[in-house]
Amino acid sequence: MDKKILLVVDGSIHSTHAVEYAVRMSSVVQNLTYSLFYVQPTISQYLLDEAAISLKAKAELRKMIRKNEKLAHGILEKHKTRMTGMGVSEKRIETATRQKVMGISKDILDLAQEGLYDAILVGRRGLSRIEETFMGSTTTCLVEHSSVIPVWVVDGDVTSMEIMLAVDGSEPSLRAVDHLGFMVGENDAIKVTLFHVAPTLRDYCVIDFDEKESDAGEVIVQGAKQCIDHFYAQALHKFREAGFQESQIELKVVRCVMDVGKAISDEADRGDYGTVVIGRRGANQSFFIGSVSRYVLDKTSGRAVWVVS
Repeated sequence: MDKKILLVVDGSIHSTHAVEYAVRMSSVVQNLTYSLFYVQPTISQYLLDEAAISLKAKAELRKMIRKNEKLAHGILEKHKTRMTGMGVSEKRIETATRQKVMGISKDILDLAQEGLYDAILVGRRGLSRIEETFMGSTTTCLVEHSSVIPVWVVDGDVTSMEIMLAVDGSEPSLRAVDHLGFMVGENDAIKVTLFHVAPTLRDYCVIDFDEKESDAGEVIVQGAKQCIDHFYAQALHKFREAGFQESQIELKVVRCVMDVGKAISDEADRGDYGTVVIGRRGANQSFFIGSVSRYVLDKTSGRAVWVVS
């Protein structure tokens, strides 16, 4: 089955890195197809209004539209040529461009939903000097408002094909397992590390208890262990259905001694993981894209983060 990626691009180096990551992932994700998408710059509302009553303004509007379309097709062709030069068949690459209508992130999400894409891939920073930066607002909006389609955010030149899936035993984490299994299943050449940060009492209560003296802390530890054991069994079942062997999956559990997001980011650095997969929200509905996924996205450098709703 083909996997469809909506690859949002502009003329920046950040988009070039995103494109190169997308191509490299074809060694991991089988039957991968791409749609390169460029959102054209905004046309002044004043010019649009004037064009309705002035022939001169109408001519200027047509000139602006042609200029934007030429820019768009040039950028799309540049990235397409780079992809074919890296070995991607031209038949697996589509291109599309639209004028900005509802806003960059909304236009991207609308196209992604219309096309039933399996993921949206963006560079962490973009779009250009005259547009918003991706990590400033566009990427944040994509991550927060893409309630169905996972968003892959690429920062820098990612070359490592190692994959880490951060899990907390929640339904969003299980959906992240589903997404990862679907995208990279049937590939016996890869390994996936499930990384779990075991909670402590301070994750559940703001009162500064001495955990060494608190029975509640031990209860939480035991409950968390049962939860992640049950989760791991479910995850293994899903991975097997996706074509994985159990030897391809490793579970790593650490006790939380710091911020959960920092623990994930530090582990990604230590293990040189090129891709980190996380659920958008966690067990308490604030772990991911409350604090954890936002922290991981903000602090990520030289890797890709897949955020799954």
